[in-house]
Amino acid sequence: MISLKKRYVILFLFSFFCYLFPVYAIHLETYSKNVLLYNLDEDKVLYEKEADEKIAIASLTKLMTAVVAIEHISSLDEKVKLTVKDFEGLVEANAAVAGFKVGQKPTYRDLLYGLLLPSGADAALALARNVAGSRENFVKKMNEKAKELGLENTHFVNETGLDANEHYSTLKEVAVLFKYALKNPELNKILKSSTYTMSDGSFTVRSSISKNITRYSLDMDYILGGKTGTTDQAGLCLASIAFKNGTNYMLITARAPYDKKAPYNFYDAKTIYDYFMTNYKTEKIIEKGNTLLTLDTKFAKEDKIDFYAKEDILKYVPSSYDKKDLVYNYEGLDTVSYKTKVGTKLGILEIKYKNELIMKLDIVLESPLQFHWMKYLKAHSFFLLSIVVFVFFLILIFLRKHRRKKRRKHKK
Repeated sequence: MISLKKRYVILFLFSFFCYLFPVYAIHLETYSKNVLLYNLDEDKVLYEKEADEKIAIASLTKLMTAVVAIEHISSLDEKVKLTVKDFEGLVEANAAVAGFKVGQKPTYRDLLYGLLLPSGADAALALARNVAGSRENFVKKMNEKAKELGLENTHFVNETGLDANEHYSTLKEVAVLFKYALKNPELNKILKSSTYTMSDGSFTVRSSISKNITRYSLDMDYILGGKTGTTDQAGLCLASIAFKNGTNYMLITARAPYDKKAPYNFYDAKTIYDYFMTNYKTEKIIEKGNTLLTLDTKFAKEDKIDFYAKEDILKYVPSSYDKKDLVYNYEGLDTVSYKTKVGTKLGILEIKYKNELIMKLDIVLESPLQFHWMKYLKAHSFFLLSIVVFVFFLILIFLRKHRRKKRRKHKK
């Protein structure tokens, strides 16, 4: 093994990554007809069921309401006055409300918390009216944002998520929206909150996720937050994020039976999360500085080149994972010449676990090799000696001819 100073760096170009086992083939019994589970760290789908189907998404709609609102608000501390228009039709629609009152002056921040924690339709209407001037204009902005995010199978008719013709999305597109919302620091904070007290101290709202977990004594402390939704067409819906065993998950479910006595969406979340959290984990399979490959050199000052990991490499693996079962297969140049240019792809390193491919790495030379003339001479000693001998004999022949010529001239 050569010293770190003499090591050369591997330029990791992660061609592609593969999961260890085909988790898509797993079948889990769920009440929800539509399911989508993501590994957020690797941006990979772990489990899905009818995730591309166009469906009603109930109050998961409010994720878009929150995104459009916060992107058009200059100050979250600005206050707005609530009017009768902010409550029209909500009682008739049996919509969930946060608890705001006509004439109250909440801040935009208050409204966002009221929108996302208890899923307040009153907050949704107030945000729409104050941000865009009217509900119609606001919904137009929602659809424009959907188009901007590439949500081709999503269309909004209202800002509340109440059932309506032509109001739909798919779980895969809700996932895109959810991930986008989480990138906003303020929305991320709100979606992960359990409770919030209004700026004027008038009342406190509680997350419907926290409320359900407590009410039904569910052992789900790994859930970090998210958004619920319920309508007749959408059934019980849930978009949540969770963390356990080094892995960040996102789970979205829809169309579980609508029953006020049983939170079937949460039962499904527990079934799915518990299965994957029990059977899989994120493991550091390669540590920064680990030597992955050693190649011989040709006519270089260094006898060998060590290619090593520039950073820790984490992978989602079965809970039974054992580092001893990792296998490294390399295909490419066995010897690197001093003439090899920096940036040259030398080959491909495959890393397998129990014969399952988990990673492919391009091996690229990042630093030049130094020419060693003694090694070059040694390697070509026979050839050089042959040349010397050949030249020596040429000289001898030349000298002999020269002497003969001189003798002849002398005799004359």
